[in-house]
Amino acid sequence: MRRILLFFVLLAILPVANLIAQSSAAQVRSFLEIVDIKTGKRTVVESFDYRIEAPNWTPDGKFLVYNSSGKLFKIPVEGGESVEIYTGIANRLNNDHVLSFDGTFFAVSSSYEGSSKVFTVPYEGGEATLVTPLGPSYLHGISPDGETLAYCAGRDDNMDVYIIPKSGGEEIRLTYAEGLDDGPEYSPDGKYIWFNSVRSGLMQVWRMKADGGEQTQMTFEESNNWFPHVSPNGKKVCYISYKKGDVEPGSHPANKNVRLMLMKAKGGEPEVLVELFGGQGTLNVNSWSPDSKKFAFVSYELISE
Repeated sequence: MRRILLFFVLLAILPVANLIAQSSAAQVRSFLEIVDIKTGKRTVVESFDYRIEAPNWTPDGKFLVYNSSGKLFKIPVEGGESVEIYTGIANRLNNDHVLSFDGTFFAVSSSYEGSSKVFTVPYEGGEATLVTPLGPSYLHGISPDGETLAYCAGRDDNMDVYIIPKSGGEEIRLTYAEGLDDGPEYSPDGKYIWFNSVRSGLMQVWRMKADGGEQTQMTFEESNNWFPHVSPNGKKVCYISYKKGDVEPGSHPANKNVRLMLMKAKGGEPEVLVELFGGQGTLNVNSWSPDSKKFAFVSYELISE
């Protein structure tokens, strides 16, 4: 039974989900957007007649980085021409790419030798370096000092949160709950790892100490909540929320009516930041602006069947 559960979990987070989405019957137009946290004003940076996913904001505030068709691109925050970032052997990227806090390198995950693996890539592009020999491994976080990577991995018929040195080596398992634990991301002070877990029945946002201790549920909504992202000042958390019953708790599909939610990092009642058509690809990775005043995301529009 556990193997069957893992099979369906893996289907929900396939490393080439963006490629599958592009080849499906439903074609989309993508809108790379920025929302002002205080006013709620949305600004479209650029639109694309194909699927793009998962924007990062560079630490200098000048560029947004996104993935499309298994490759990585950057575009000026004001819009304009997109430029590909070369990633070498990691050339079948999923949307789990993260920029280090100091802006010197990316960590990415890419389909490689039969499953998703985690790599590092220089900020300006270059040959990728394999970090996790085992798969499937889906990157989500880099520690503030740049020395440790956090990721979700399928091991022993379960999907859990792991950490590993940037240079590779022995991986350390941090969660042991049955079912899916996903989306691990460090807080800016390095004390905590935020993640999402289905252990309560619905997918909810959780937080634990960086060593895996004190695993604490942070959201209690009648919805399925994914991918918590902590603002650079450490005060706010943004995550994506699916309506209960609209998706299975362990699935985060594309082409759904979803909400981006905002809550205080210390906990409390969340508020709706944005309502949009999106889901998979909207905000899989942290896309806060460096000043913690804005948030980048991708919304979608169906253009044909």
